[in-house]
Amino acid sequence: MDVTFVNKIDCKQGAVRAVRFNVDGSYCLTCGSDKKIKLWNPYRGVPLKTYGGHGNEVLDACASCDSSQIVSCGMDKSVIVWDVATGNPVRRLRGHAGSVTTVKYNEESTMAISGSHDNSVMCWDTRSRTQDPVQTLREAKDTVSSIRVSDHEILAASYDNRIRRYDMRVGELLVDYLGEAVTCASFTRDGQCIVVSCGDGVIRLMDKDTGELLGEFSGHSAEDLCLESTVDCKDTHILSGSGDGRLWVYELATQKVVEKLSANDLEEKRHPVVSVTIHPQRNCILAASGGNILMWDTQKSDDEKD
Repeated sequence: MDVTFVNKIDCKQGAVRAVRFNVDGSYCLTCGSDKKIKLWNPYRGVPLKTYGGHGNEVLDACASCDSSQIVSCGMDKSVIVWDVATGNPVRRLRGHAGSVTTVKYNEESTMAISGSHDNSVMCWDTRSRTQDPVQTLREAKDTVSSIRVSDHEILAASYDNRIRRYDMRVGELLVDYLGEAVTCASFTRDGQCIVVSCGDGVIRLMDKDTGELLGEFSGHSAEDLCLESTVDCKDTHILSGSGDGRLWVYELATQKVVEKLSANDLEEKRHPVVSVTIHPQRNCILAASGGNILMWDTQKSDDEKD
């Protein structure tokens, strides 16, 4: 995987709990233990705006499809919709009984889907004035650790050792049992497979339709961390956070470790890499480690440098 370390940004917001590219990869969001969200131009390392309004640590955020709004969630049990330009909260959604660990928009950004320590997934109509979720999914028996949304599916991972796929077109629920707590589950780019990070330090690649186990990827350090994983732009590599402060890169076809990416510094104390996000069009990678985000890129486009 031909990427070069290009930047390390001190976000100055305590520990960075999550980093997320926006829909076209021109900006990113960081979620901090200082109760704030920051909007960045990561190519220049420039903070563009800060969003403050959560009462506790912010755990996840997602930009809308037109980048006009942000939805965030945190340990204060709330989901907040923000106006990107003004920095003001537009709506504050309170329905969860525990910390809200993960939040995503659907493709049209008409719905926000959140998962929580209260074992539930809630679907919110972001255009409506109602304070109640339009649907609550209560099948999980433990914390919902991650959510991904396709054009018609919600993929929810849980510490109850299962991933659940809700097909919203036909109202069907499909459950796969992994035997280990699931910290992150995501679709491959082609939508055919699911990449599942588990608490035992193994990433499992599964066929989405049959549930067949296609491969296992291990070597990175889990250390009871809630690690994220993802695939690269071409579906040829799997990237995973790790407790050793490196971003592990596995070749999807052979299941071999091909790289262990780290910042080009000599820090003795490396913070775990917990969150990872990939540019939607190319292999530009952002990862959260301690109070920093680390960036690797295949190229520097003139547009993004400007």
